[in-house]
Amino acid sequence: MSKLSRALSVLLTASFLTTCIGCSAFEDQNAGVNSSSLDDLNSITCMVWDRGSLPEGYTADDNTLANWIRGKVKEECGIDVHFVSVSRSTSDETIKKMVDEGIAPDIIFSYSSSVFGYMTKQGKVADLTESLEKYGDNIKEYTGSIQYMGSYNDLQVAVMKRRGFKGPRHAAYIRKDWCDDLGLSVPKNKDELIEFLYAVKEKNPGNVNGVIPWGMGGDVHSERFYQGFVNSYVENLSERDAYIYSERYMVVADGAVEGLRELNRLYNDGIISLDFTADSDNSKYVEDVESGKVGFIVDEATSPFTYVSMLKEKDPTIELDPLICFDLEDGSYRNVAEPDYGMYVMVPATSKGKTDAAIKYLNWLADPNNAEMVNFTPDHDETESGAAMTMSKEQLFALGYPGNPTDYCIVNEHFDFVDKKEALVSLWTENCPWEEPSWFEGFYDVCVTDQFDFPTSSTVLESEVKYSVDLDVALVEYAYNLICCPRDGFDKLQKTEYKRLIDMGLQEVLDERAEAYDSGKLKFGN
Repeated sequence: MSKLSRALSVLLTASFLTTCIGCSAFEDQNAGVNSSSLDDLNSITCMVWDRGSLPEGYTADDNTLANWIRGKVKEECGIDVHFVSVSRSTSDETIKKMVDEGIAPDIIFSYSSSVFGYMTKQGKVADLTESLEKYGDNIKEYTGSIQYMGSYNDLQVAVMKRRGFKGPRHAAYIRKDWCDDLGLSVPKNKDELIEFLYAVKEKNPGNVNGVIPWGMGGDVHSERFYQGFVNSYVENLSERDAYIYSERYMVVADGAVEGLRELNRLYNDGIISLDFTADSDNSKYVEDVESGKVGFIVDEATSPFTYVSMLKEKDPTIELDPLICFDLEDGSYRNVAEPDYGMYVMVPATSKGKTDAAIKYLNWLADPNNAEMVNFTPDHDETESGAAMTMSKEQLFALGYPGNPTDYCIVNEHFDFVDKKEALVSLWTENCPWEEPSWFEGFYDVCVTDQFDFPTSSTVLESEVKYSVDLDVALVEYAYNLICCPRDGFDKLQKTEYKRLIDMGLQEVLDERAEAYDSGKLKFGN
């Protein structure tokens, strides 16, 4: 594992998750329980992702970490736990098939709300409510605030995984050395950013071929390239509006079209990457950034760590610094944060008899001390400030550990040090020698400034089940098409593109979300 990977181990990202509710499939969910799953109620199997990253001669169930976990859980909980590997790349499809065929491990998990919705709606997962009440003290103490997302008809049918450091979904980065060359401060608002962008185009402070003031890619599965900028044009966002337009739907909220209009102006003035929509895998975008020809980007919060390290190798004088500059009217920011919850951890209905044992194991994993040992291995070191450090792949393999021990840490990654700025800065600095502590202090400050959480509920509406998969892509295409169209054709195309979204079910989703919120029946997290 690279030094970069170590730093990223405590910055966790994920999708906006919701769950499916509103049917009675649980009433007879266990009529066909597989009797073989009840043979030994204190022996369980747990899914673990197979990434093809194990030392030679070891398996997911027989390696130093798996054996350490098994010994500790047997000693402290009286439970025998074994691990069943499932390919990471096809895990959702695989576990659905295994559950349908009645051959799934006793503990399964997924980040996908649609998988969770399918499992619950079909009655294919066990009710954990009673077991959680009896044996889930650690789960409630350390991850209790997020468990509402695993509820279904007032039953607890999943244990939600707690994320670690609460970072933003997306973050902006700027060539600070170019700011200095231009005699400009690092922007704190959109006006200052736009001044920088046009100065980069006109003066090319880096003297590079094909300078790109604002680099963008064309991935239609993420809104990260434009969303922060467009969101800043949506003012007075009430909780109701935030629920209705969460999160990709913000691009059609009141005011968003003016943000798109401004991006259209920037694009037509040569500020944004030319024909970026053709770059569907973002390879051209990455190449441009790493070549040093881009002045400003917005990306997943920590993805640019890779770009910074590569740029520093080429030229130590390059400074690609994090910043926050998409200001609202009152001067504050809407820095959208990752939700505290991650994946859904479930017990198949065929393993109903093992919910006590499963919860005992998951409860053991919820203890931050145990979780840290699992996530970083019992042999990990710490920085002087007490932050756990991830070993390199070579170190892990030499000791018989899997290359991704974090895959065994499926309940709680909110370790004691992740909320301490000094500890995180020490960890990042230790593992990322390409920057000084002050850089990571600035990164931390950007991450925590004016964080915004969209309201989340365990409810998935019928219109979302019906339309959301296609709409998720279509909403990004809507934004891209408006950014790149001729300036004089913007208004006409906006109407045409918006009608396309309506025809794909947009209004039904927005109306049902509004109706659900107004009903007062939605349960939002703390």
